[in-house]
Amino acid sequence: MPEKAFPWGHDNPINDYSNYIRRKFNGRVQKLSLNAGFTCPNRDGTKGRGGCTFCNNDTFNPGYCKAGLSITEQLDQGISFFAERYPDQYYLAYFQAYTNTYDTLARLKVLYEEALSHPQIKGMVVGTRPDCVPDDLIKYFQKLQEQYYIVVELGIESTNEETLKRVNRGHTFQETKETIERLYNAGIPLGGHLILGLPGETNEMILEHADILSHLPLNYLKLHQLQYVRGSVLGYQYLKNPENFRVFHADEYIDLVIAFLERLNPAIVMERLASQAPFDLLIAPKWGLKNFQLVEMVRKRMKQRNTWQGRLFVS
Repeated sequence: MPEKAFPWGHDNPINDYSNYIRRKFNGRVQKLSLNAGFTCPNRDGTKGRGGCTFCNNDTFNPGYCKAGLSITEQLDQGISFFAERYPDQYYLAYFQAYTNTYDTLARLKVLYEEALSHPQIKGMVVGTRPDCVPDDLIKYFQKLQEQYYIVVELGIESTNEETLKRVNRGHTFQETKETIERLYNAGIPLGGHLILGLPGETNEMILEHADILSHLPLNYLKLHQLQYVRGSVLGYQYLKNPENFRVFHADEYIDLVIAFLERLNPAIVMERLASQAPFDLLIAPKWGLKNFQLVEMVRKRMKQRNTWQGRLFVS
């Protein structure tokens, strides 16, 4: 395919988030992670205890993101971290840690509106579970959408019902589909998060995720490799019996991501292709690569193979 002939308007073979969001806001945009002190229904006993087997939420949060600080203090610290290098960029408040819709609507409104009232915040991304998005909250997001850019990011993790049970997810993929449809019908932009390599999943099962998600109204998608981290059930199990678990080599993962992207709907904006847990928490895999380095390796290999996101997509 010739240079700059991709449907998303540039020569990157991936419909990537950084280019997309820069065009949307006509400038650089940074998400600022927030920890508002939430929990999850499969941690507090509502649906289960212990959380998802892959999860240690400390692996997600940057240093400025601390539950002991107010929303405004966290935003101020995050902005000060980036401001010297990017003084003119825009910011989105990112409610990231745990399930950020899991509270009363009254308390959620206080937290969200504190973030949105910050003079440098242009919108909000709310990370949550598909089983924690009630209709009254969706109506509230619709109202906020009149003034701000509001995105709901759902932890999908897998489209396979047996996998979701195995990792103690506490909700079904059927619930995921229903919530995606409700948010889409309300006009709320949608992100999804998927983990590649969960226990029991073969490469073909992983590629089937691409086919299934391609026919859902997702705006954004994040991928990352399964990471075995300290403080998680899977991390503990891996340390006891590593021979029972699959660990991706970087080269193997890059090829899998390319195959996934080839089958994925080209309209879905790719926000992330891999993740990097803090070094002191990560058990495996240890690739010695920064996220941007792995993304560049994917991009270069796709160009070498003359392939691109959506090349094998079947509508």
